[in-house]
Amino acid sequence: MSYKKLRVIISGGGTGGHIFPAISIAGKLREANPETEILFVGAEGRMEMEKVPAAGYEIVGLPIAGLQRQLNWEGIRNNLRVPAKVASSLRQAGQVIDRFKPDIAVGVGGYASAPLLWQATRRHIPTLIQEQNGFAGLTNKILGRRVDCICVAYDGMERFFPKEKIVFSGNPIRPEIHAYTAADRAEGLKYYGLTEGRRHLFIVGGSLGAGTLNHAMQSWIEAGCPGGEDVEVLWQCGRYYKAGIDAFMQGRDLSQVHYTDFIGRMDLAYACADVIISRAGASSVSEICAAEKAAVFVPSPNVAEDHQTHNAMALVRKDAAVLVRDADAAEQLLPTALDLLRDGERIRRIERNVAPLARLDAAQTIIDEVYKLV
Repeated sequence: MSYKKLRVIISGGGTGGHIFPAISIAGKLREANPETEILFVGAEGRMEMEKVPAAGYEIVGLPIAGLQRQLNWEGIRNNLRVPAKVASSLRQAGQVIDRFKPDIAVGVGGYASAPLLWQATRRHIPTLIQEQNGFAGLTNKILGRRVDCICVAYDGMERFFPKEKIVFSGNPIRPEIHAYTAADRAEGLKYYGLTEGRRHLFIVGGSLGAGTLNHAMQSWIEAGCPGGEDVEVLWQCGRYYKAGIDAFMQGRDLSQVHYTDFIGRMDLAYACADVIISRAGASSVSEICAAEKAAVFVPSPNVAEDHQTHNAMALVRKDAAVLVRDADAAEQLLPTALDLLRDGERIRRIERNVAPLARLDAAQTIIDEVYKLV
């Protein structure tokens, strides 16, 4: 198929779960036609304003903000400012569209999607949104009635969107994530300084870390690492928690625990892991499926509509993952993961069951829909 040069705006962000799929879509668009011009639109002060330029793309920030749920003074003050920020963002989004003159606008969820896609639909520009989760976010539910195409990663999304607009694409993931060979595993062990012959547990809490996962790990260490005699742990604690974990680990001689605030080579971390402990954000779930790994998911309770539980249960119902509730993690998480680590037959069964759930062609499916709309 021949792909002509396009001008594309991709909007959204706020979390890695929105940003990395957006960058994957952009990469596939450039792969289809290197002359395609891409402009990202994000929210000022959010993660995308750093990650998108680092990936080599231009981004414009809008002053958009969402409502805070906390009923404290800071949350109330933020919420009072939201209407003015929405109005300003709508105006600026319209100006960005008028300047850039896109052939199509793509939204990936998050605050910045709303004003940009709203203005694009007003101007009758073709529009596509991608919903990563099994429970649609508020922004995408609002936009679903207006846009031309909705790419989804889970079954049953007609609960949220017009059925005739839905295309099942899966979630775009980083191209380096795939099923791993023994050579990949050996490279991962060497890269992270881990020992061949031991069982390996990878704990990943997202770019900022996850307090629940960190606290569970600290409790296990304080108890003397029971059940971990032949286990090595690669523990991504997150930038937000790093100083506290440094203080906690001070004076502890734990050669089997390797911790860091950031995982630079996620592909190699997956490659050397026998079992993964993770939150259940859509991108994490999709990457673990692509890596064909056994995982224990701990859905975050701090997300809209408990969508991470929906994400995880889509795998658990198919015996393709294990779930531990956030409230139970302090007592149950490490024992559950270590029991799984010792059960090689169960690990292999989960790996077999999770493999068919991977959608490695998700980004390609989405850009094919982009070109149909254009």
